[in-house]
Amino acid sequence: MSIYFNETTKEFHLQTSDTSYIFAILKNNQLGHYYYGKQVKHRDSFAHLFPSGFRATIANVVEEDHTFSLELIKQEFPSYGTGDFREPAFQLLQANGSRITDFTYQSHQIYQGKKKLENLPATYVEEAEEATTLEISLVDSLIDVEIILSYSVFESYNAITRSVRYINHGEKDIELTRALSMSIDYPDSNYEMIHLAGAWGRERHVKQRKLQPGLQSITSTRGASSSQQNPFLALKRPETTEDNGSVYGFSFVYSGNFLAQVEVDHFDVTRVSIGINPFDFNWRLQSNESFQAPEVVMVYSDRGLNGMSQAYHKLYQSRLARGKWRDLERPILVNNWEGTYFNFTEEKIIAIASEAKQLGVELFVLDDGWFGKRNDDTTSLGDWFVNEEKLPNGITGLADDITKLGMDFGLWFEPEMVSKKSELYKKHPDWLIQTPGRNQTPTRNQHVLDFSRQEVVDYIYESMAETLSKANISYVKWDMNRYLTEIGSAELPSERQQEVAHRYILGVYQLYERLIASFPDVLFESCSSGGARFDPGILYYAPQGWTSDDTDAMERLKIQYGTSLVYPISSMGAHVSAVPNHQVGRMTSMDARAHVAYFGAFGYELDVTEMSEEDKAIMRQQIEFYKETRKLFQYGKFHRISSPFEGNVTSWSVVSADQTEAILAYYQWSEIPNDGFRRIYFTGLNENLEYEIVGIPGTYYGDELMYIGIVLDNPRIHQHKHHHPNDFRTKLYHVKAVD
Repeated sequence: MSIYFNETTKEFHLQTSDTSYIFAILKNNQLGHYYYGKQVKHRDSFAHLFPSGFRATIANVVEEDHTFSLELIKQEFPSYGTGDFREPAFQLLQANGSRITDFTYQSHQIYQGKKKLENLPATYVEEAEEATTLEISLVDSLIDVEIILSYSVFESYNAITRSVRYINHGEKDIELTRALSMSIDYPDSNYEMIHLAGAWGRERHVKQRKLQPGLQSITSTRGASSSQQNPFLALKRPETTEDNGSVYGFSFVYSGNFLAQVEVDHFDVTRVSIGINPFDFNWRLQSNESFQAPEVVMVYSDRGLNGMSQAYHKLYQSRLARGKWRDLERPILVNNWEGTYFNFTEEKIIAIASEAKQLGVELFVLDDGWFGKRNDDTTSLGDWFVNEEKLPNGITGLADDITKLGMDFGLWFEPEMVSKKSELYKKHPDWLIQTPGRNQTPTRNQHVLDFSRQEVVDYIYESMAETLSKANISYVKWDMNRYLTEIGSAELPSERQQEVAHRYILGVYQLYERLIASFPDVLFESCSSGGARFDPGILYYAPQGWTSDDTDAMERLKIQYGTSLVYPISSMGAHVSAVPNHQVGRMTSMDARAHVAYFGAFGYELDVTEMSEEDKAIMRQQIEFYKETRKLFQYGKFHRISSPFEGNVTSWSVVSADQTEAILAYYQWSEIPNDGFRRIYFTGLNENLEYEIVGIPGTYYGDELMYIGIVLDNPRIHQHKHHHPNDFRTKLYHVKAVD
């Protein structure tokens, strides 16, 4: 049993393998939160966890009770306007202009399994026994509106998911002006907030701040989850490290505008809220209509940040990602983008593919420039028919030629965009997201198609499906290179214009769903000008994403380190590119570039025909090594050891499920003159197993490798020192249990 209900005290107790989540129906029939954290034993009553007492200037729920105030109560799904002055989880604008509501407990049900969310991505079960779900019905009888709170407990995954559905049973329209997916109150504020922030080329850098009284939040108003902020935050105790201490994680399964917020009140109570950003959001619910809010995945760990991350990795890898490729080892690819950009011919592409095949590459991906009149980024988005000047035999002919080499073939699309220099725009200028009479702000010479309109989604589906059905295509790179501006739709009435941003995301999800259903064998990789829409919502449709357009190995340390707080290694597209690096101009060795890219969905992004014979030989060795260890890299348990945000050295490791094999990576930014003898420590091994380190004589027990460590190689012994003296030095340590 993972969900208990105490009938007498009206308490709910949700249990995962390691955690407890407790709340109750209070005497005013609203929900009060008691506890979330390390698992505690179930008991007949948790009433002692509900504090009460008088405080000055508080507003009381009832006249005669001066100790019962919503300002003091830790709530489960708070509203605004009846004594709680903190920010609420929801607000409803009613026909008479009121925003005051009174949602009280009506009923609940507990059942095995988990329902699919309507038109939204979410975690799922394959067998009903994998999760237990609690649904609670709250009703405001004055306006006849119902809120259904859903909690699903993934006991073995150590995670709890929450989502909310709003239903208008009344005769009058209501407007949702705030429709968050979860809220939770903590009894103190002694936490540090961790989130992932950045920009193009430096996505998901780890940021940390101590909580202060008032509001601290991260948001997106860009129409996508964004590279500036990621829909995730965590609260950790100040003493918590990667491997020890308490941390709470909150991850939002959504790809559009979001709000993730922490509010500390004057009693040092901390409220965490997350959901669709209320900024520029309004959703009209007519009679008998409903609105489904996206899902939040909550994880508590008392084993530090790695414990939280590993719970997310396990759940997202196996119960969020879907389809054929969820559990399969991902192919090693070469993408031509940084090798040729728009300047390629059919002969050039086949030459790159032929050479790559000889080196062991399994998949060739043709990037931007194959369609319409696309010779630069000013034209042809939306015209998804082949440019026969470049590819006289079409995509079908090219795909056949590539597959005859013994390789798979993949293709780039940017389905959500249109160029004004295109046949599509000439026919349908109203299909842009736009506002009448206002300037249309281009980015990268392109505009956003109005995916809130069904006919737009239908047209793009038919265009893509025609290409995918005629050619032997096993992989699609789905790009999205700009945010939404002048948000509006030519089709929707004025009172629904603030629904466009959410309807747009629903259109994106619908297109993904239809393509996946029609082409279940295709591996979809998401991309958004690099990592600007790298979120759990997209992971539901595309099991891997392009982590960043920044392919520099050393910059990728920060990007991949931060991304790993939430997302599994198998979801991170990571490539070896040419040097000098095209984004930062840095020179790094082939080994350094691969040592970083191994920890992801591995590939190359360069023109292999331009490589030296020395680098080709190294590439061949890299591919052979990765094929031998690919399952370990992509599906092993990932451990962060030392952070690129805190010093000169970064290290992390991946360990097999049975602890018989591990690879530890060491990365050093700059050389230290006359340095001492430094050690590096493994993590996650079996203390009692005896291991050998490939290439190093002797054997070592797991406890020695973890607690005593090993002395690092002499930095003067480095095979690329004549090219890259000792800055950007990297090393892999591959350990295997002795038979």
